[in-house]
Amino acid sequence: MADPRDRASAVADPPANADLGESTQKKIAWRLLPLFALGFGVALMDRNNIGFAALQMNRELHFSASIYGFGAGLFSIGYALFEIPSNLVLYRFGARRWIARILLTWGLLAMAMMFVRTPSQFYAMRFALGVAEAGFFPGVVFYMLQWFPDNLRARAISRFYVAAPLVAIANGLLAGPLMSLQGRLGLRGWQWLFLLEGLPAVLLSALFLFQLPDSPDEAEWLTSAERAWLKARLTADIRTETHLEDTWRALQDKRIWLLGLLSFCLLTCIYAYNFTAPIILRGVTGFSIASLGVLMAVNGVLGVVSMTVNATHSDHTRERRWHLMVPLLVMAAAFLVTGSTRDPSWVVPAFAVAITGFYATQGIFCAIPGSFLRGKSAAAGIALVTSMGILGGFAGPAWIGWMKDATGSYQLGLMTLAIPCLTGVAIVYSLRDR
Repeated sequence: MADPRDRASAVADPPANADLGESTQKKIAWRLLPLFALGFGVALMDRNNIGFAALQMNRELHFSASIYGFGAGLFSIGYALFEIPSNLVLYRFGARRWIARILLTWGLLAMAMMFVRTPSQFYAMRFALGVAEAGFFPGVVFYMLQWFPDNLRARAISRFYVAAPLVAIANGLLAGPLMSLQGRLGLRGWQWLFLLEGLPAVLLSALFLFQLPDSPDEAEWLTSAERAWLKARLTADIRTETHLEDTWRALQDKRIWLLGLLSFCLLTCIYAYNFTAPIILRGVTGFSIASLGVLMAVNGVLGVVSMTVNATHSDHTRERRWHLMVPLLVMAAAFLVTGSTRDPSWVVPAFAVAITGFYATQGIFCAIPGSFLRGKSAAAGIALVTSMGILGGFAGPAWIGWMKDATGSYQLGLMTLAIPCLTGVAIVYSLRDR
């Protein structure tokens, strides 16, 4: 039986309109994706730079692994609690003003992390940072449903999500020089890291406010013919038998909850990685902060390649399941290796394989909810998936920190990260008929 998406594509893109469609999508991609990549990259930098800051901060503030892991993860609790309300506000008032507000407040709070002195302050600031940033990522994914047809969505999302591995590169290369400012103007190195890496979000808020159109109708850089093509193409994508418009029905849909659980499994692993990899790798290699930064940057490059190649191939073949299951299996194997040895010749490449597998899933995973949700239900459904997933950002660091204090090493905690990876494989397999 023919795929309905293929029929929709045939209706929307007759040969006479092929050139118009291609030029329209290229124009939209060049106008929007770099802006979103910048914003998302800064978001990841401000939530994850604590992994490098911890190399100095934990020692100077006398934070144990449990205190650090719990505090690092509290970002995700604040983020999850305010995810759905934030996306519904964005749907009501428009992306331009709301996303600009998100950038401004999280930038100021990221800079204020430099004033942390006690565990209580650390907990409060990480929670507040999560509240401030809530809604940015699901808001961007929802916004992109108005601009990219279904058969291009995984590639489009992967091209702004590529900021994630690129930020790993930037964080790696910047952490050493910024933390070497130790003592300048009376500030510690980790304080300089928070101060200077939080500032770009404040500056970007003005760029979003003045450059981002709320919808294609407000995009002055689209011609009337391009706007008409886009509306027709997106309308052709809507298959009334599978698209949910009612918000309450969407939140009850089993697919949403399964995708949310899958997101939880993925982010449990990646946040455990982000917040502990510098510490673990330094322990097994003895590298300086600058050398560790270069090593993490190399992992980021591998992530760029895996994400782009896997998402593009998935769109071309119109296959999602195996493009998710294979990277999850690879991640599980990599975490088992990292937890079974302290030999750097095994641990270093295993960490690289784990992060490469994670990024390979992201463009594909983020495109799935938009294939059966639209309108307000899409705003709420995507936010619910992201809310459930971001809780993994609490579970991962808190779990691995607790395991470190309980066992004296990170080994067993790393090995157990294979469990959420294998759980993710089972979830993806169960979605095959849905």
